[in-house]
Amino acid sequence: MRGFTLLEVMIAIALLAIALTTLLGSQSQSMLAAEQADFSSQAALLARLKMTEIVAEGAALSESGGDFGDRFPGYGWKVETAPVAVGEIETLAGLAGRLRRIDLTVHDEQERRSFTLTRIVLREDR
Repeated sequence: MRGFTLLEVMIAIALLAIALTTLLGSQSQSMLAAEQADFSSQAALLARLKMTEIVAEGAALSESGGDFGDRFPGYGWKVETAPVAVGEIETLAGLAGRLRRIDLTVHDEQERRSFTLTRIVLREDR
């Protein structure tokens, strides 16, 4: 009766180890990509929701931040605003000082990942 030599078994195990290592590495990358995609889609929706609230309320457009409460645990937000310089653009000259840039950033708990939504708004004359 003939069997496998020790060398043949060792080569087979080495090939199997290489294949499994490659397979597990691609599985890990796949999980990270799925996690990033989940964060990106959720953060984009939350950013649009919060931006709509900010613009609808006509808030004083100041720096602020917070979280989304119990409905969306693990997500926070931060707003930064700045005036928009119109420069020497004739068409926008009448809007000087009234245009504001709103940058709304949604981030995870550890602030490892973030998504920023930017909008230009026209302040009402008061």
